[in-house]
Amino acid sequence: MDEEAKMRTCHLLDLPWEDVLVPHILCYLPLQHLVSLQRVSKQFHSLIQMYLANCRTFDLSSIGPSIPKEAFCSILKDNKLLHSLSLQNCSAWVTDKELLPVIGQNQHLQRVDMSGCVWLTRHSLVAVSLSCMHLQNLGLAHCEWVDSLSLRSLADHCRGLQSIDLTACRQLKDDAICYLAKKCLKLRSLSCAVNANITDESVEEVAKNCRGLEQLDLTGCLRVRNQSIRTLAEYCPKLQSLKVNHCHNVTESSLDPLRKRNVVIDVEPPLQRALVLLQDVLGFAPFINLQI
Repeated sequence: MDEEAKMRTCHLLDLPWEDVLVPHILCYLPLQHLVSLQRVSKQFHSLIQMYLANCRTFDLSSIGPSIPKEAFCSILKDNKLLHSLSLQNCSAWVTDKELLPVIGQNQHLQRVDMSGCVWLTRHSLVAVSLSCMHLQNLGLAHCEWVDSLSLRSLADHCRGLQSIDLTACRQLKDDAICYLAKKCLKLRSLSCAVNANITDESVEEVAKNCRGLEQLDLTGCLRVRNQSIRTLAEYCPKLQSLKVNHCHNVTESSLDPLRKRNVVIDVEPPLQRALVLLQDVLGFAPFINLQI
């Protein structure tokens, strides 16, 4: 009887790895658990390495700081199938040395997020542009190492780009944004926020070339004026969201036509702002009859 019981006992690792464990079980485990699991035994280490070599998505946004750079290199050393790579919160350690080999062997990447990775250099962005011809979404927020030449390389090689976040990439000026707009006509989402170098020239070029634009973030672009917002309203019928907070030269005269199209704008109309201010002063919401 004991022999029969032993024969009926099935351990997790006895299940088919490629047909069951990798596609139907491991895919539900967070990356942090996978990293811990591979320390259990040599068999588990081999299993997790097989899974990591075939995974399409790798997201370090939640556990980046807790993974040493040596572990990062080891985890991805055999993967050539990545479609999405997120390196958020890895700014404390990720450099070109760790990232370039991963980019070089994953030519099917469609989404890369390097936001906040301050120790990278322009070489990483050039590598992405040369290796990832199918790139659609790119996050570069707060990467002040992004310069005009590296962005031009991206524009030349990744014409299918649909979304790019250039928030606080303060080296970039109008010439780089205009070049990007002329090359990447499929852009649907763009952020040039927190960059005082950006002027109406960039916004107008984006509007005229990227007719399918849906989201535009110009927060803190102090030199943007009404003229380019009117151009945006004229050329971008699919626009859904516009952020112009702290754009002091953008007024309601250019925003009102967009409001009438139900575009979501992060700045309230003047009357609404006045009512909110009055409420703060009075301590209650005043009743105002606006009927004529």
